Amino acid sequence: MTVAPAPSTGTLRAAVLQMTAGPEIAANMDAAAVLLRQARDQGAQLATLPENVARMVQGRERVLAGAFEEGTHPALSRFRDLAAETGLWLMTGTLACLTEDGRAANRCFVIDPAGQVLARYDKLHMFDVELANGERYRESATFRPGDAARVVDTPWGVLGLTICYDMRFPQLYRALAKGGARIITVPSAFTVPTGRAHWHVLLRARAIETGCWILAPAQVGTHDGGRLTYGHALIVSPWGEVVADAGGEAPGVIVADLDLSKVDEARGMVPSLLHDRGFEGP
Repeated sequence: MTVAPAPSTGTLRAAVLQMTAGPEIAANMDAAAVLLRQARDQGAQLATLPENVARMVQGRERVLAGAFEEGTHPALSRFRDLAAETGLWLMTGTLACLTEDGRAANRCFVIDPAGQVLARYDKLHMFDVELANGERYRESATFRPGDAARVVDTPWGVLGLTICYDMRFPQLYRALAKGGARIITVPSAFTVPTGRAHWHVLLRARAIETGCWILAPAQVGTHDGGRLTYGHALIVSPWGEVVADAGGEAPGVIVADLDLSKVDEARGMVPSLLHDRGFEGP
């Protein structure tokens, strides 16, 4: 990949949503609709939503029982209607979409104000870990990982798509930036222990390394089965500054004006995207 030359110098008013999703799709979509209308009323042009936006449940069987094929997913249909209603560009956060191998894809979508799906991305990296506090996650048992990075053209430049645990893999973000991304979304449902330790620093690092604006919508609070998420939905500038932080307490909307000229400014000051060199492994 090479760094795409087409700079964007306009301003985008972006909204990043923070939610506390439960097990019922209809209730979660109603909550998302309220927040999206708030974003519209604050002048947002693009709104981004968190991972597991339509349904947060524990356990493989329950996740798959509430998953749908993409073409029949009620949350996707509702998001298309909401985009048309509000006139917003939407990055939907993730929905569980059934795949041929019996698992689901953890999939996000980009929808334009006409309600058309322009892009989709399946989470590449699976969160298969056991935390020091005893929490255990095996996403790969439930979700089929994606196999491709994705970008999409918008009126404000190229948007790169990532999801939650992806943020620990800087090579993905570098590839997106070299593929033209000037804004990267990171919908997440981050655990509290890892969030306290790593959330802010990782997102700031991804912004600094790529010279991109980072939009990171998040789940917050207590969910089905007592699972806790960290919150702190963020907007981070290409220089690594936290422009807006939703905090760790409650659902809500944060909005900021993204000056796209800051992308070129940051990349001009530290042009590391142009300085890759091959090397032998250890």
